[in-house]
Amino acid sequence: MTNIDPPSPLRSAVYGAPPADLVDVPDGAVQLSPLRPGAEALERQPDAAFETIVVAAPPGAIERRHVLAHALRTLAPGGQLTVLAAKDKGGQRLRAELEGLGCDVAEHFKARQRICTVGRPETPLGLSEAIAAGSPVTLEDVGLRSQPGIFSWNRVDPGTALLCRHLPPLAGRGADIGAGLGILSKAVLLAPAVEMLTLVEIDRRAIEAARVNVADDRARFLWADVREAALADLDFVVSNPPFHAEGIEDRGLGQAFIAAAGRMLRRNGMLFLVANRHMPYEEVLRATFRTVKTVTDEGGYKIFEARK
Repeated sequence: MTNIDPPSPLRSAVYGAPPADLVDVPDGAVQLSPLRPGAEALERQPDAAFETIVVAAPPGAIERRHVLAHALRTLAPGGQLTVLAAKDKGGQRLRAELEGLGCDVAEHFKARQRICTVGRPETPLGLSEAIAAGSPVTLEDVGLRSQPGIFSWNRVDPGTALLCRHLPPLAGRGADIGAGLGILSKAVLLAPAVEMLTLVEIDRRAIEAARVNVADDRARFLWADVREAALADLDFVVSNPPFHAEGIEDRGLGQAFIAAAGRMLRRNGMLFLVANRHMPYEEVLRATFRTVKTVTDEGGYKIFEARK
C-alpha cells in the first residue's frame, strides 16, 4: 500500500495593517507586506495557497493592481479576499479594479474606507498583465533597478540628489538610513576612505533593488525598521528620512530617524540629513547633537550637518 501524505491545510494571510475595527484578520495569518521586516513575500507564494486573505491596499495604482492580482492568484478556489482602502488612497477605484480582474464584488463603507469582498473568479482577467506592470524593472534612463511602490521608484528624488551634491568625502564606518534604491549610498561609496556602509531600509523591495544598484563589497544590506536597527559606534550616518508611512503623512518618522542616528553614532560622529524645508526637525536635531549646521537651503530642501 502506498502512503499518501494529506494535503497541507490552507492558511490565512494578511497584507499590511488593516484596521482591526474594520475587518477581522484570522489569528496566525501570514504577513505578506514588504514593509513588515521578516514577512513572507506575496509574489513568492504558490498559487491557491490561502483560504482567506485580507489586504490593506496600497495607495499607488500600479502597485495596488499588482498586489490584488497576486492575492487573487494565491487565493484558493472557494476562498475569500477582503480588500480595503481609504476613499482618497485608491478606494474610489477599488471596485472597478477588482471587477477588471474578473471579480464579483460585494462592498460596504465604514470610517471613510471602501471594503470589498470577493472570491477567486473562475476565469480571472488580466492577472499576468497586472503582475508584470508592478514587477521589478531596470530603469534605463537612470540605470537603476526599481519597482512601483518603492519611494520615488521611477526618478531620483530631488532631496536625495541635492544631498549627493553636497556630501563631503566621508571616511570610516557608516549607515544610510532609509536607503531606498541606494542612490545616496552610491555617492557615499565614491569616497575610498569609507570602510563599510550599511543600507537600512524597511521596504524589502527597495533592499532587493539596492543589492543590484550598489555593487560594492563595502556595502551591507539590512531589511529593518530604522527605529529598531541595532547599529552603534558609527563614524557617520546619511539620510533622506521619510515623512509618510504607507501613504499617510507622519512627521514623527523623520524625528525618529534623527534620534536613531544619534544612537548609532560614536562621539564626534556626523549626521548628514536632507529634509523638506517645512519639516520640524531643527528642535530634535539640537536636542540630539552637540552642533547643528545648515549646509544649504535651496529648492524647498534643507541639508543639515550635525555632530554628536
